[in-house]
Amino acid sequence: MKVAVIGTGYVGLVAGACIADMGNDVICVDKNIDKLEQLKQGVIPIYEPGLDELVQSNIEENRLIFSSNIDMAVKTSQICFIAVGTPQEEDGSADLQHVFDVAESIGRAMNGYKVIVNKSTVPVGTAEKVSEIIKENTTYPFDVISNPEFLKQGNAVDDFLHPDRVIIGSNSEKATHIMQELYAPFFRTGNRVIIMDTKSAELTKYASNCFLATKISFMNELANLCEKIGADIEQVRVGMSADPRIGNKFLFPGIGYGGSCFPKDIKALLNTAAENNYDLSIIKAANTVNKKQREIFINKITEKLGDNLSGKTIAVWGLSFKPKTNDMREAPSVTIINNLLEHNAKIKAYDPKAIENAKLYFGNEIEYSENAYSALDGADALLLLTEWNEFRRPDFDRIKSLMKTPLIFDGRNQYNTKSLANLGFTCIQTGITNS
Repeated sequence: MKVAVIGTGYVGLVAGACIADMGNDVICVDKNIDKLEQLKQGVIPIYEPGLDELVQSNIEENRLIFSSNIDMAVKTSQICFIAVGTPQEEDGSADLQHVFDVAESIGRAMNGYKVIVNKSTVPVGTAEKVSEIIKENTTYPFDVISNPEFLKQGNAVDDFLHPDRVIIGSNSEKATHIMQELYAPFFRTGNRVIIMDTKSAELTKYASNCFLATKISFMNELANLCEKIGADIEQVRVGMSADPRIGNKFLFPGIGYGGSCFPKDIKALLNTAAENNYDLSIIKAANTVNKKQREIFINKITEKLGDNLSGKTIAVWGLSFKPKTNDMREAPSVTIINNLLEHNAKIKAYDPKAIENAKLYFGNEIEYSENAYSALDGADALLLLTEWNEFRRPDFDRIKSLMKTPLIFDGRNQYNTKSLANLGFTCIQTGITNS
């Protein structure tokens, strides 16, 4: 099939490479010429495991090309994915200008029937608006589909190649059939394509992310209560997750969620509700709890080390908002480090992939370490903020020898506090009474 993917950001690039890998001819379009030249050379601007190999192999097979010519891409394709950014406005709403600009360009370039697919995360009703814009710019027939992405950063390639479900929001049998044909190779062992109307599909993406964010905030509230009453949140978590109605996903307490999806999608859905005079009180509370969780973590540090951290060196392990990505957007580390800098702390930080992005946030305000252990030299405390695999089983004897004080603030409840106590460490976690 002939496919155009307009936008080579995180979603567009993964989608384009994966669709091409199934034998389709894909043109990825972007306005950024420098970025396109890098992509043509197989240089990937984001860190996502497996993506660079996938892009390179499909370039070599001539199934994946990159271009700034949206007119050519539309004319030569039957399916046109819109995968541009929808940045957040000050009121929390999604800025759809890029989506609408692309819709106008598609309309002007059309030379026959096309299926236009909204892959960007967009508010309910966007498919209708896109359809109106295209209709103003063409007399050719077309259908607009809502096809939200459910990609987890750090696992996006596998998520796209082996999806747990594909949602197609469509009001057209013809367009639905074309989309089913496109996705058929991804479901050789079973059909997990779900067909619904466009508005329901648009809402499903927001609903999914907001529900997962709510689970995280729920566990953080319980964890904070555990500290007050002397219960152990880890034992509570195990007891809860044994119930198949609850499951064991997204039940880990800590310093809260971050990234480009959960915070933005919660605010966007709250804005949609407000526009329709409805109060989403549970989702609003989840957002409030998540912000508060970072403040609670910072308070634990200042309660232990003092409000004035002048002369204190704090080592930080993990800067990205989650493992297997270099994404720093809405990362808890940004809030926490900036606050500690206001308390006059010296910060020495290490992350396997996010150092360069971190420099955009902190500049020369912090020290960037070459490896995990060099960040610990002379440190008064270690903060574990991102649960990268290499932090799971470190050499604690070496850690103790490097640090000025064997004190760990475990923001991800990753370590065994009793084992560390036996080694002479104080390890402070969330939801466990810390002495």
